Amino acid sequence: MTDDAVLTRRREIAVEHVLFKLIEYVERRHPGLLDYIEESLDHLGDHARDDTKDDEAVRAIARRMIAGARAETGA
Repeated sequence: MTDDAVLTRRREIAVEHVLFKLIEYVERRHPGLLDYIEESLDHLGDHARDDTKDDEAVRAIARRMIAGARAETGA
């Protein structure tokens, strides 16, 4: 794995963690955030312009993240 790929992977892990914790924090204090995010998923898509483009795969990842946040917050 190249240094750029390793750094990109590490950033992705860090950003996902921070974002997930932020979502949990806000949802606990202002219930409804997860519903709002879930309602927006129809607009989420993969920006790739080649054979790897898969909008539904991106939405599935988002749905799993939302489900995890719901489980963690009891929402």
